[in-house]
Amino acid sequence: MPFSARWHTLLDNAEELPSDATLFTPLSRKPFRLTDVQEHRILIQYRDDDSTVPLQRDQFETLFQRVTDAHDGFDLDRLPPDAEPYATVLSLHPRFELDDREGTLTETETPTGSPLVDAHDVDTETGEREEPNIPVYADALLLIDALERHDPTDLEGMETPALVNLYTLLSDVQRNANDLRQDVRGILLDRLHHDQPVSGQYGSVQRTSRRNRSLKDEEEVLEMLEDAGIDRERVTTVDAGKVDEALDVTELAESAVYEIEESEYVRKAEVDEEQKASRLQGLKDRIAATDEDTEELQQEIEELEARIDDLTSFDPGTSFHTKSGG
Repeated sequence: MPFSARWHTLLDNAEELPSDATLFTPLSRKPFRLTDVQEHRILIQYRDDDSTVPLQRDQFETLFQRVTDAHDGFDLDRLPPDAEPYATVLSLHPRFELDDREGTLTETETPTGSPLVDAHDVDTETGEREEPNIPVYADALLLIDALERHDPTDLEGMETPALVNLYTLLSDVQRNANDLRQDVRGILLDRLHHDQPVSGQYGSVQRTSRRNRSLKDEEEVLEMLEDAGIDRERVTTVDAGKVDEALDVTELAESAVYEIEESEYVRKAEVDEEQKASRLQGLKDRIAATDEDTEELQQEIEELEARIDDLTSFDPGTSFHTKSGG
């Protein structure tokens, strides 16, 4: 594909980038943003500099040729001085992959996103952090505490009560994180365009679609296939629901028509929200006290945690059961 086609795709993607997006140079990690997209150049501005720097089309074409000529990716160390932003901006094109860890820029057939583009500018100044009032935050904090108190790399050596606590918290975090993920996905769907990856600090996302199929009326389908020369017997199968209905009115055993395998599993039976709240409050107090020279408060928190441990001690005779599912 000629460079002119690549260039106009790059311009289109650059124009769709949010105005507050922050980009980073691949080697020095200098933040900058796009200020204007023109037919023959792209204007940028570094965060700590008021002057505008033009990135010229012919320089992009030179970099394009070097990348396409490189068999294992263009080594970013070969960039001329002050040419780093060219590599970052070129990675906005879905067919150019920038690997900042390996230090390479490669042409690829698979659409990719740039790891050096933050779609929303984030204020890096240190400010007062606020606790988000969402369930996954509280459960994640408790999970971190459990992982720090026990060695998750040695599950076999972990006491049963600790395993139960860990399993419960993992389950809660998974459920609440998935709920939040669904909410985030709904917002992202309104902001993403097809075949246009958008990158953040930790990864990139891309809008895609899937096809869901469901058969039309059974008789209509069979008639259409028969008209096309397909016998009914070739497409009719045994329906499990109808088999179950037949079993209800016959003396056949379930095992006569089903292959049955039994497996055992663990299911979360209940969650002690009061104990979770008590532990969580202790953690919050401990975090709040990290900047204070208050040994007495720290000792009180440790005593509170010890009392919580006593209250949540595990009785295998009454609190733990195994089940088998068929």
